Amino acid sequence: MLFTYSYSLLKMMRLLLLLLLCLPALAQEPDRHPSLLSRPADMVAVRKGLAQYPLLGKSYAAMQEIADQGLATPMDVPVPVDPAGGYTHEQHKRNYYAMQAAGLCYSISKDKKYAMFVRDMLLQYSRMIPGLKNHPQARGSSPGRLFHQALNDCNWLAYSIQGYDAVYETLTTEERKKIENGAFRPMCRFLTEDLKPWFNLVHNHGVWAVAAVGMTGYVLKDQDLVQKALLGTEKDGKGGFLAQMSTLFSPDGYYTEGPYYVRYALLPFFWFAQAIENNEPSQRIFEYRNQILKKAFYATLQLTNSDGKFYPLNDALKEKGWDTQELVSALAITFQRYGIDPSLRQLAVQQGRVLLNAGGVEVAKLVKTTTKEVTDFVRKSVLYSDGPEGKSGGLAILRSGAGDEQSSVVFKYTAHGLSHGHFDKLMLAFYDEGREILTDYGAARFLNVEPKFGGRYLPENDSFAMQTIAHNTVTVDEKPHFGGKEKAAEEESGELYFADINQPSAQIVSARANTAYSDVKLQRTLLLYRESAQDKPIVVDIFRVNAEKAHQYDLPFYYAGHLIETSFPYQPFLTSRQTLGKNNGYQHLWVEAEATPKTSPATLTWLNNSRFYSVTTATDSTARLFLTRIGANDPSFNLRPEPAMIVRQKWARGGSFLSVIEPHGQFDPTAETASGAQSAIAGLRLLHDSPEATIVEVAYRNGRKFRLAVANQDPDGQQSHQVRLSDGDFAWKGYYQIKNINK
Repeated sequence: MLFTYSYSLLKMMRLLLLLLLCLPALAQEPDRHPSLLSRPADMVAVRKGLAQYPLLGKSYAAMQEIADQGLATPMDVPVPVDPAGGYTHEQHKRNYYAMQAAGLCYSISKDKKYAMFVRDMLLQYSRMIPGLKNHPQARGSSPGRLFHQALNDCNWLAYSIQGYDAVYETLTTEERKKIENGAFRPMCRFLTEDLKPWFNLVHNHGVWAVAAVGMTGYVLKDQDLVQKALLGTEKDGKGGFLAQMSTLFSPDGYYTEGPYYVRYALLPFFWFAQAIENNEPSQRIFEYRNQILKKAFYATLQLTNSDGKFYPLNDALKEKGWDTQELVSALAITFQRYGIDPSLRQLAVQQGRVLLNAGGVEVAKLVKTTTKEVTDFVRKSVLYSDGPEGKSGGLAILRSGAGDEQSSVVFKYTAHGLSHGHFDKLMLAFYDEGREILTDYGAARFLNVEPKFGGRYLPENDSFAMQTIAHNTVTVDEKPHFGGKEKAAEEESGELYFADINQPSAQIVSARANTAYSDVKLQRTLLLYRESAQDKPIVVDIFRVNAEKAHQYDLPFYYAGHLIETSFPYQPFLTSRQTLGKNNGYQHLWVEAEATPKTSPATLTWLNNSRFYSVTTATDSTARLFLTRIGANDPSFNLRPEPAMIVRQKWARGGSFLSVIEPHGQFDPTAETASGAQSAIAGLRLLHDSPEATIVEVAYRNGRKFRLAVANQDPDGQQSHQVRLSDGDFAWKGYYQIKNINK
């Protein structure tokens, strides 16, 4: 179920409403099209730049190929019957891409064959759309007409109106009337009236809805549609584009549904903002909320791994990266509205195409004309807040190294993430040299693959991917955070306790989730630490749980690669397997082996590409380790069979998991050589653990050691702390202290 995100900016919205209502209606100037992503003068610049800038010419050629293929294919506007991935679904997608492409080709070449194609296609739609009812494959509260869900109808509208906008002045008054009254107005009525609650949602679906209707309103010169798109159907600011911009982003630009969905949402955000700027520049939309769209764009870039792929938080697919079409458009419009950024030249080269507008000309110019050395975009350690006021937890990314050699820790303590959120407060993921090492499952879905549940989210998305046990965080008593209830999860978030990310060799962040369970408080502290004698950083992970009664605690480490060895003996289940549990995602985990370590710490090592990795965890006499694999109770083989080591503890009044994640060694399959396959961690001890402080010790095989002290209760980060250990007192001031104890 989609959830309407409440926010505390109504006063500002009312002021904006008054200002907007005072604005004059759209200027009644002579028709000048295109008017959405570009103005006529912009297209002159594009036309001139085609021969000057190869990337611009390449992009036009690609767009022309789409348009020419549409012209060369018999026109097909089928009655909708198929779900995602089916013939009619894909044909309507091809149609709206072709109409957008043909419109652009007409604007640039002025070849009327492209205008006639758009006209004829839209006339066919104008005859079909008025008679459509809800799609036969529709499910849920937001059915579509052309597609199984209304979101895709919004995609059709947003692309098709661009084609119409481009060829508008080539059409007769009668043709415009047929197209507008038969295609565009019925679609807008459907979205704003039949699906009014959905249209007003603050959600990525809502962004697409308001952008599509608002862009249509500008082309049709319908101020009522524009106002509904800006302020919601009631024009009260509780819905609409301004509410989306005010609510979905935190003040520093983090998008509450996560990196995968900001990638998708940025396209309608930037498209509609560009249309507003081109039609009503007095609104200064690109300055809104202290340039929130610029912040969102750069935050989105930071939410990619060193290979350019988005971190797969929440309902995410792992294949998407910053070279997607959505980011191509956002880059060009960012250049046009906020200025050229030479550090993004390499991004433009990787994208390999540009938006055909004034901003795209600037991107293509930068790619061609930059001769001096340019500093590439730097992925740095960042702390992003979540929520419209930045008070709903956040996301930390700790990074060490540069370029392709970079290691990164992703630590999630955000708000839930609306209907696409997962129940995974204090989740950890680890990346190294562009690869996932400790993984997050992402979404259980085969997008647009019709045989796999019509391309929709698979049932296992709910039964496994969203569940807490599917993530690298603690599950209590085999129950998910917030009982697996979206409404309860939306009312709470994680909370940043402290962070220090300014020292390259030692970056630390600590966060809490005190409401995920009614009687258990969670706190996780992560340290990305690079010891001078090591060529790679390690991650020290202290996961503290506090409770008044006995509970069972499970902490998984899902790893990508091939198991090499363990430091502990285990009992493998060779001829039969049981599941780890019966519900809440446990039913999907095969137990492949089990261990009760006799000594501490326990280490599991695996190989990923050319490097070895280990998780070393401190265990006590009650600890049990499970080697598991995803895939049980999965008759359609929908789930990826990924392995994990799960550490289970049963504590009477809580305790702390202490682990180290470590890259080490090298493997060269060509030379058939391996080195450093053994973990460099020799010891791992929890020296002190109390409500006031936790102190741990990490020992390397080379004899070096360090200790990390964390103050668990420090209201301002300025207090002095002292703990008596067996070998003397450990004193420090502030939230934490790292102390080398090498002799």
